[in-house]
Amino acid sequence: MRLIPLFLAIPLAACTALKVVTHTTDADPQASPAGHYTLDPHHWSILVDVDHLGYSRFVLRFDQASADLDFDPNDPERSRVSVVIPAASIDSNSPELDAIIKGKQMLDVANYPEIRFQCRSLHRTGKSTGEMTGDLTIHGETRPVSLSVAFNGGGGNPLTGEDTLGFSAVGSVDRGKFGLTSWFPAVGTELEIRIEAEFTKPK
Repeated sequence: MRLIPLFLAIPLAACTALKVVTHTTDADPQASPAGHYTLDPHHWSILVDVDHLGYSRFVLRFDQASADLDFDPNDPERSRVSVVIPAASIDSNSPELDAIIKGKQMLDVANYPEIRFQCRSLHRTGKSTGEMTGDLTIHGETRPVSLSVAFNGGGGNPLTGEDTLGFSAVGSVDRGKFGLTSWFPAVGTELEIRIEAEFTKPK
C-alpha cells in the first residue's frame, strides 16, 4: 500500500518536468493578464556598482526588497510600481565594509531605514521597452530618477501556475544629490543600477 503514493507521484513529477522544459513566455505585454502583482521573493536582484579608485566598478547588492505592480496590458503607460528596500540589507560581501556603509558616514540606516521608489510615469519606447520616471528616496532625500525598462515576458509559471511577469531595468543616480558625499573622489558619485525582477499574481 505504501507504493501507491509513489506510483501516483511519478507521473505528476514527469508532467511538471515536461511543463518546465516546454515552457515559453510571451514578450508582448498585451498578452499578459491585468491586475495587481507582487515581487516574487525568490527571483529578483538589485545591484549597484560604483567606481572604486579607478580600478573597478565595485558591486553591491540588496538582500531584501518588496514591490507592488499594478499592471495594465491594454495601456502599459498606466502601469505603476512601488518598491521598498530595507537599507540595512545592503551587501558588499564584506561584513566590515557593510558596517561602514550602514553607518553615519553613508546610509545611516538607524535614522533612514528604508529606500523607496514610486513610479510616476511610464513612456513606451518600443513594443516591450519603456522609460520609467519616479521618485527615489534615499537617506531622507527624494529625487526624480529615470530607469530604462524592458518587459522580458509573461506567462503562467509552470511550477506554481501563477501568472508571472519578468522585467529588467537599468539606470544611474548621483549619490551626492542624496547627501551621500563621503569618500569622493576615491569612490565615484555615479551609481549604476541593474534590476531583474519577476512579479506574480496569485491564482
